[in-house]
Amino acid sequence: MRIALDAMGGDFGPQPNFDGAIAALGENPELCVTLVGDASTLESLVAQSGFSADRLTVCPAEGWVEMGEKPVDALRKKPNCSIIVCWQLMATQQVDAVVSAGHTGAVVAAGLRTRLFLKGVKRPGIAVVLPTTKGKTVLMDVGANPGARPEHLVQYGTMGSIYAREVLGIEQPTVGLMNIGSEDGKGTDDVRASHALFSRSPFRQRFVGNVEGRDLYQGGADVVICEGFVGNVLLKAAEGMVDMLMKTVSAEVLNSLDVERPRAVEAFKMLGRRFEYHEAGGAPLLGIDGIAIICHGSSNSRSIYNALRVATTLKSRRINEQIVDELSADPGSAG
Repeated sequence: MRIALDAMGGDFGPQPNFDGAIAALGENPELCVTLVGDASTLESLVAQSGFSADRLTVCPAEGWVEMGEKPVDALRKKPNCSIIVCWQLMATQQVDAVVSAGHTGAVVAAGLRTRLFLKGVKRPGIAVVLPTTKGKTVLMDVGANPGARPEHLVQYGTMGSIYAREVLGIEQPTVGLMNIGSEDGKGTDDVRASHALFSRSPFRQRFVGNVEGRDLYQGGADVVICEGFVGNVLLKAAEGMVDMLMKTVSAEVLNSLDVERPRAVEAFKMLGRRFEYHEAGGAPLLGIDGIAIICHGSSNSRSIYNALRVATTLKSRRINEQIVDELSADPGSAG
């Protein structure tokens, strides 16, 4: 498994990317990582790593996209920046996957420029795994395709179902459509049209209809589909709410304890790990001819390690091959 890691991406520079790569290489002897970014900085780190040149290499790039930059403008001004080079390596089949904690918009935009779409896929989408009271659910799309059309959303239903089945182990995942109400006929014209297409889709027997925002964390469906603008708002609102609740609730409880305080602290740490994006690693951009894992900008070495692990899982489970097979079996979803 060959992975191009955007070593300059993220809020904390190359060190957590490098440390995460070293941890993954130490665990998986079949993994090879190409660090993409500033050559002098990365070559110095590699020289101290102890890994052979065939497993840990450096590919030079000129600059990277800052978090505050506009993706399209930045990519135009920096044609050889780290994320573009990562995608070029995958487009030329020098690597099997791309992993980046850089600017999400730039990661997606650079990928869309390559047109590395799987056969039959109209628009790629980002899938994230969220905890629920019943287990886990896949939310898709969370930012790759704002303003998605109904046919895009139905394809997300297929791709999200495959991901839930192969990665989460849900044999027959149910699919729901994010809406402002559970009743048929609710929502915008596009959402109502999407509902009608879902009801005629190959997974129609697993389609549970509309799912409201409050049902997302109650396990209303194993796969919840929405367009990218809505999904991104949902995801970021959830991150903020979890952070606020963990801080306020843990402070109140811990302040009321004495003897049992150490046990309570550990319990809150365990609970926090259920919602910790570092443990998830990253979110796949499904529908790409290759593998692209998008990490949180604040990723630490643990998150990068897990993102590399997710990339290897997607390859071993043949996610892309299954997406192509299932879309080709449904003429209505093909490009």
